[in-house]
Amino acid sequence: MSSNILITVLVFIIVVLITVIVIRRRAASRRKFEENAAAPRRPQDPFAPEQNAGGDPETIKAGDLLEFGNEKFFVRGTLRISEGGYDWAEHFFQADQSATRLWLTVENDPDLQVSRWSDRPELDIEPKAKTITIEGTEYKLVEHGTASYRSEGTTGLNEKGGVDYVDYESDDHKLLAFERFDHGRWEVSTGESIPVGSFTIYSGS
Repeated sequence: MSSNILITVLVFIIVVLITVIVIRRRAASRRKFEENAAAPRRPQDPFAPEQNAGGDPETIKAGDLLEFGNEKFFVRGTLRISEGGYDWAEHFFQADQSATRLWLTVENDPDLQVSRWSDRPELDIEPKAKTITIEGTEYKLVEHGTASYRSEGTTGLNEKGGVDYVDYESDDHKLLAFERFDHGRWEVSTGESIPVGSFTIYSGS
């Protein structure tokens, strides 16, 4: 009989201890929730790199939809480019198959940077000078090099290969780029840097 009483007392003590622990944990969780809810939110820049309010540009891929204001474009293909351990991406997008070819460059240099480009096939020029003037804007040589690329989706290029590039920039930060894929002809693009978060990314999958 005494052993049954002892067992009953032990069970009762264990139940009490478990109940106390559960109550304390719930109370602690409630206090933490109330403190977080009461804490004032600091004003934040919606275009700051850490915000990415419209999606993460580093995850863009073929099939995604990009929205710039009232304009919508489908990402048709992507080039993953590498040079000496440094990587960046170029995303080809159009409103439809007959529309102007546009590109979005995404790179970390060292912060996340995004640039929007338009193909300029009517410009029959090559990057042979330190300064080039186009439509009254003078562009100065910034950098040049040779990299390797991998192609995803529709880009009009091989699955992988090499690219030579020459980049120029004007005093008011307009951009001019020359690219030559697999020892082909120089392709010319003009562009500009755009704020991260100034467009919205809708995933295609």
